[in-house]
Amino acid sequence: MNLRETIKNIRASCDNYMDPNLLVFLIGDDGLMGTNNILEIEGYAITSEDTYEDRVLKIHESENIFIPVGMMTFMPILNECDLFSIEDYNLKLTQEEFDLYADSEEKLFGMLVEKDSTDYRIGKTDICSCSTDASFEEFEKTDCEFLKTIEKIVKEKIID
Repeated sequence: MNLRETIKNIRASCDNYMDPNLLVFLIGDDGLMGTNNILEIEGYAITSEDTYEDRVLKIHESENIFIPVGMMTFMPILNECDLFSIEDYNLKLTQEEFDLYADSEEKLFGMLVEKDSTDYRIGKTDICSCSTDASFEEFEKTDCEFLKTIEKIVKEKIID
């Protein structure tokens, strides 16, 4: 994965679900979310001339990052999930899928890229990083349509 181009690609079209300047979240080794205000982070050899992508790449040498590619909302009575990304999806889930993946609150979904690598895991995170327990949660691997759709959306955004 070309991380710089992937971030550019996602930032170019993420304003349907996320402010492009608040796209990337720092994620601690414990899975807890840190800041997503990349333009205000100091240190990491960041200079004032650095682009957003330059800043993220410098930070990424030392930190895990979460890059959301969409938002998901579940509707319990209907066993449905709405996915908002470049395209919007309305998925009818089986009861098993709903029980496994549903949340009572909206969540961001995307990829956690491990520090100083291009290895990533697909999962979800709380929308409000202000919460003390906001964290990344990897999706449980199954062969269901919900996960296949999420994986398709994520892979479409990755630039090699």
